[in-house]
Amino acid sequence: MSPKLLFEMIELLFFAYRDFIGDPDVILDEIGFGRAHHRVLHFVNRSPGLAVAELLDILKITKQSLGRVLKELIDGGYIEQRTGASDRRQRLLHTTAKGEDLARRLAEPQVRRIAMALSELGPDGAEAARRFLALLINEDDRSSAARFTAKP
Repeated sequence: MSPKLLFEMIELLFFAYRDFIGDPDVILDEIGFGRAHHRVLHFVNRSPGLAVAELLDILKITKQSLGRVLKELIDGGYIEQRTGASDRRQRLLHTTAKGEDLARRLAEPQVRRIAMALSELGPDGAEAARRFLALLINEDDRSSAARFTAKP
C-alpha cells in the first residue's frame, strides 16, 4: 500500500470525523454540552443498565472526567442512576425520556450521513465499511467493542 494512499486515508478520516460530529455539536452547544456528553449519552441510551465501570472501559477516560460529565447529565435530567439488583454497590445508568429524545436528535443527522454514504457504496459497501472500521479498533478491544455494536 502506498504511503500516499495511507496519508490520504488519514486525512479523509479527519475530515469525515469533523463533519460526522459537527452536526451534533450544534445541538450540544445549544444546551451547553460537549462531545463527552454525547458519547456518554449515546452509550447509556444504547445499553440501558450500563454500569459505570463498563462505561469507563468503553470511553477510556478517567473516573474524574466521567464523574463531571455524568453529574451534568444527571442534574440536567438526561440520565438517572439506579442501584444494581444483585449488587447494591453497582451504579447502573439509564436514559430518561428527555435523554432518549436528545440521543435521538443527536443521532438523526449522523444516521442520515451514514445512510447516504453507504447507499453510494452499493450493495457490498456497507459490509466493507463495517469491516474496515472494526479493524481500526485495537485488536485486544475488538471483542469488547463488539458487545456494544450491532444492536437494533
